[in-house]
Amino acid sequence: MADYVTPTLDNDAELPAVRTLAERVFHQLQRAIVRGELPPGTRITEPELSSHYGISRGPLREAMRRLETYRLIERVPHVGARVVKLSMEELLELFDVREALESMAARLAAKHMTPEEIAGLRDVLAVHERQDDLASGEAYYQREGDLDFHYRIVQGSHNRMLMTILCDDLYYLVRLYRTQFSASGTRPHQAFIEHHRIVDAIESGDAELAELLMRRHVSASRENVAASYARALESQADDAQPIEPETSRSAT
Repeated sequence: MADYVTPTLDNDAELPAVRTLAERVFHQLQRAIVRGELPPGTRITEPELSSHYGISRGPLREAMRRLETYRLIERVPHVGARVVKLSMEELLELFDVREALESMAARLAAKHMTPEEIAGLRDVLAVHERQDDLASGEAYYQREGDLDFHYRIVQGSHNRMLMTILCDDLYYLVRLYRTQFSASGTRPHQAFIEHHRIVDAIESGDAELAELLMRRHVSASRENVAASYARALESQADDAQPIEPETSRSAT
């Protein structure tokens, strides 16, 4: 299990508007987890976090409870709190759920999104196009909330149950794996192109096409993330292998 790693503090301007200290710490920690500054499996202790952020245990515990609610940290018997680390099976299950529900959201968005909401989606893609990491093909990192393409489509479905599941319950967990394992090869540019096609279908009111395109988009993301995650697990396993003494190797 990884030891605690001090997360990099975000610029205040990048954080959502917050009302309490606990809320600010929650946003700082969730961003550090999503970006991989606190890798999956990292043990989290209250004394270290309290010292780092200079806050009392009360607000910190409130922030950690919220992280646990959003499935970003988990309590492990005899270990304590750690950043969640999904198995490959759990990761695939998460993306199966995402594929089913986000394709439904796209279908509903084609029926219910207003012209203003669709224009907002176009604006989001324009912001994404100016990202340095997308231009270089390194990644396609979407900021959370209103600057997240998928978040905006789920909101545009106007279905409160879908919004609760995809924008609250599973949102940060999905973002963790999208952010850390989605950038490989030509996938960032291809994903951006797919986003435009989905908006075109929504704008034309073609619910069936919007659903199909979103299903294919998430399925492609699932395969890409799963492959990247498998390579990461393989690398971790190789690093954990004990090195045999030279005498043992020469004897075989």
